[in-house]
Amino acid sequence: MDPSLSEVIKHMEVLMIKSIDYLKTELHSIRAGKASPAMIDSVTVEYYGTPTPVNQVGTVSVIDSHTLSVVPWERKMIPAIERAIRDANLGFNPMSDGEMVRIPIPRLTEDRRKDLVKQAKAEGEKARVAIRKHRHDVIGTLKQMQKDGTSEDAIKTAESKVEEGTKDFMRKVDEVLKVKEDEIMTV
Repeated sequence: MDPSLSEVIKHMEVLMIKSIDYLKTELHSIRAGKASPAMIDSVTVEYYGTPTPVNQVGTVSVIDSHTLSVVPWERKMIPAIERAIRDANLGFNPMSDGEMVRIPIPRLTEDRRKDLVKQAKAEGEKARVAIRKHRHDVIGTLKQMQKDGTSEDAIKTAESKVEEGTKDFMRKVDEVLKVKEDEIMTV
């Protein structure tokens, strides 16, 4: 295969790997009943007039499987952290003891688990759309290369590799979603 065709396919694979990695990152923030610092990554706190992620104003850690803690670097940030977590609408009710903010993670109901599975599947669909977009872009590039003089046989071979790669990455999305769905639905 033409080296430039190989480079186009490699580039597509790199982009598709990034789509899978992004999906994993997004799914990690969906709670599955166990406490994880990633659960509050989306929470921002007003820190000297600037919206700042909570993990940049204190140490976020797991106390036990159903409790997170935030130990702020400045004690005066405790009320702001509590307010930000409540306002983030994550279903958490933080409490402070003057030293840290404790965040009890409530047990998931069956309905909430189903909602979280739907949310995970929506993230999976976003990853599939991104993968299909990468495939579409590469097919367009291959067609342009054919117009520029690359042989039709080489282009057909490259297109079949693109389709193969796309199917592989779609299977990976399904596998990642299946693992997350099982994790969410496990009581």
